[in-house]
Amino acid sequence: MDSRLVETSKTETRKLFIHIWVCIKWIVYALVTGALLALVATGFAYSLNYVTAFRASHPYILFGLPVAGVLIVFLYKKFGGEVSKGTNSVIASINSDEKMHFVMTPLIFISSVISHAFGASVGREGAALQMGASMGHTFAKLLKLSESDQKIMIMTGMSAAFAALFGTPLAAAIFAMEVISVGVMYYAALVPCLVAALTAYNLAAYLGVTYPSYSLGIIPDFTPYTVGMTAVMGFLFALVSILICVAFALTERGLRRGFKNEYIRIAVAGLAVVLITLLIGNQDYNGLGTPVIALALSGQAVWYAFLLKLILTAVSLAGGYRGGEIVPSLFIGATFGCLLGGIMGLPPEFCAALGMVAVFCGVTNSPISSFIIGVELFGGQGLWFFCLTIALSYMLSGYFGIYKSQLIIYSKYRPAYVHKTAMR
Repeated sequence: MDSRLVETSKTETRKLFIHIWVCIKWIVYALVTGALLALVATGFAYSLNYVTAFRASHPYILFGLPVAGVLIVFLYKKFGGEVSKGTNSVIASINSDEKMHFVMTPLIFISSVISHAFGASVGREGAALQMGASMGHTFAKLLKLSESDQKIMIMTGMSAAFAALFGTPLAAAIFAMEVISVGVMYYAALVPCLVAALTAYNLAAYLGVTYPSYSLGIIPDFTPYTVGMTAVMGFLFALVSILICVAFALTERGLRRGFKNEYIRIAVAGLAVVLITLLIGNQDYNGLGTPVIALALSGQAVWYAFLLKLILTAVSLAGGYRGGEIVPSLFIGATFGCLLGGIMGLPPEFCAALGMVAVFCGVTNSPISSFIIGVELFGGQGLWFFCLTIALSYMLSGYFGIYKSQLIIYSKYRPAYVHKTAMR
């Protein structure tokens, strides 16, 4: 036998064993990460459920929101630094090697629970991403992993926490890889992200965390009219995505310029949320707002619901309340889609589902994750419509995004390298 062929065979065999070892290593890391973050996420979910129920039965607690905000700023000043970084710090830790600290996990846990307890209009998946990234980075440091492997561990933690809280493990695995840089995915993280997400999701479900289940009801036929109306909605969902990004950015900029002291800024924002809520006359738009999302998905949300949620969320996040932007974006997309369905003569509940995933795509620049969320939440029905609205929302929302540390690597309009940060 040719000696060169023998040597090549030995080299390839050694590489195969190395690859197997690397795969086993990451599976073990992911199993441990997924299990630990499932415990954290379960505690977080139960805490949010408790404080949300308490606020529903004691609505007057809303008046404590400005004081609660001052407490949040104090906690961050005392233990964690700047309160306004949020999920952007997670993305920056991967794109620009910005350091993360374990203290972020208890800080985001406590501050998010406080925000929800007193009625700030925030989500929870953003908090999950931050907790998962913080714990993933801590595990990587303890294991003395290289910088490149530390980034994989951060994404692994993000996937696990997102899956445990939101209940879409496949989307969670992809989202952690996709949201970091548009046009380039960290496929090296695929196995650990997937294993961690599935582990966290199943363990959290076993521990009693419940996830919403939606039915689309009537799905329209795929006809020229429905395709045309869906395309129009895709364009409008893209515009709403841009509106969300711009509203969040301008509100944050205005509050930071108007109130340079963080204590005063968050207190003013809290007071504004209280006053707006009193004008509305109910607390349907405070906290997560999942009951209104359910109403939209049954075709019953009021037409102005998306505007009220947009205003309250922009003020809450700009002021410094903690939680996240994802569920509010889903809320806005669902209620706006419900409105469009009534206008265009299509089933409002179906259009609400399209709005959820399309607006999520527009604000996060994550089309693959958005499509998988549509499949996991709605059972894979009406996939052609989902694909069309997601694709149009992704393209037409331009380079806007809710995460200013997100990198746009490749153009959305031509095969070209652009390398720019998301616009806000």
